[in-house]
Amino acid sequence: MMRTVFGTGCLLSLVLPCGQVMAQPSLDGLVDRDIAALVGTYKALHAAPELSHYEEKTSAFVAKELRALGYTVTERLGKFSRPEWRGYGVVGVLRNGEGPVVLVRSDMDALPVEEKTGLPYASKVRTKNDAGQEVGVMHACGHDIHMTTLLGTAKLLAELRNEWRGTLVLVGQPAEETIDGAQAMLNDGLYDRIPKVDYALAIHDTGELPAGKVGLNPGFIMASGTAVEVTVRGIGGHGARPELAKDPVVLASQIVLALQTIVSRENSPIDPAVVTVGSIHGGTRPNIIPDEVKLQLTVRAYKDESRQKILEAIERIAKGTAAAAGIPPELAPVVVVSKTEFTPATYNDPALAERLSAVFKRTLGADNVGTLPPAMISEDFARFGLDGHQIPSVLFQVGATDPVKFAEGQRIGTPPPALHSALFAPVPEPTIRTGIKLMTSSVLELMKKQ
Repeated sequence: MMRTVFGTGCLLSLVLPCGQVMAQPSLDGLVDRDIAALVGTYKALHAAPELSHYEEKTSAFVAKELRALGYTVTERLGKFSRPEWRGYGVVGVLRNGEGPVVLVRSDMDALPVEEKTGLPYASKVRTKNDAGQEVGVMHACGHDIHMTTLLGTAKLLAELRNEWRGTLVLVGQPAEETIDGAQAMLNDGLYDRIPKVDYALAIHDTGELPAGKVGLNPGFIMASGTAVEVTVRGIGGHGARPELAKDPVVLASQIVLALQTIVSRENSPIDPAVVTVGSIHGGTRPNIIPDEVKLQLTVRAYKDESRQKILEAIERIAKGTAAAAGIPPELAPVVVVSKTEFTPATYNDPALAERLSAVFKRTLGADNVGTLPPAMISEDFARFGLDGHQIPSVLFQVGATDPVKFAEGQRIGTPPPALHSALFAPVPEPTIRTGIKLMTSSVLELMKKQ
């Protein structure tokens, strides 16, 4: 039998049939053994990013590594709304007797951001996006950290099979940045291919904590995200004869301003929400009044009833403002709420979060475990928990900023580069080390032998 004690300096010991005891490395020792190779993996992934819906080489690499570790691997999972988007989801399954089923997810896609970190392994990749525009590509959200952590955890748990019982499901998810990858994998029968999941876990790096620390919050930690498009229609004409036209540019401007009153005047101040108009396009020439203007919005909320109320308010304000401007009913604005660019809020099961918090404190020390304020950013990991409420799920955040630079930034009041920044540069070794220790310890806690 194998007896495991976790903590700094503690050993794993194997009792042999003859009564001899062979010492094995501590969890720290196992990570020490692998960390150089894992940092090399991270740098290779960082230098070769792929955009959402196009993670072909990245997913093949993850699949190859999991297969080499003894996992049963399924590739090319995912059904998207557009036929040209092929599914590149990866699932690795390791069965180890009767016990809980634990799903661990890593995202794999990168962002259309031109990297400006100046690192020797910085991405120089350029490609064309779906609109045909040439863009730089960068892992500006740390998905390369997440994949490396997944692979490091996969190796340790394969080696420590005498310590746990159950089924481990490791997921490489495409298209997190477009918040449709998790649903695409579910649409392709992910939960029909594996046993019923008892727990779902995920990691996310953050520049808001120094490397070596972790933030774990119970309850809502990230908001739902919904994309909305508003087509503001008018009657075009000459820029010098506005009285003969119905100007959609002026109307769109009025709608943009009116939308700001939804959160400030229609939503409870203690119920966080965001309505942002991120894109406005219309017209071709300074002396031409166009026929229409398009607005693209993002809506963020924690509660679904708040989300629905905001969406209704957007349509009411758009159409009401148009009517007040004398726009004929047949030219009323068209409001389209995206069915694919939507994800529910990320909700950490409180009981599971409390259980893992105790594990984290034993693994890192209580001083290195804390909380981060809930954010209005969005993540589609919630989909794996069936909207975060039926399968107990937890996403925890691992610090990724160099501790010295973090302390200096705190001193002078300069925050580190944020996620999605062209300057975002996690410090690899301590971030990956911490992520692997926490994720491995979490799985061992949830799947420990009775």
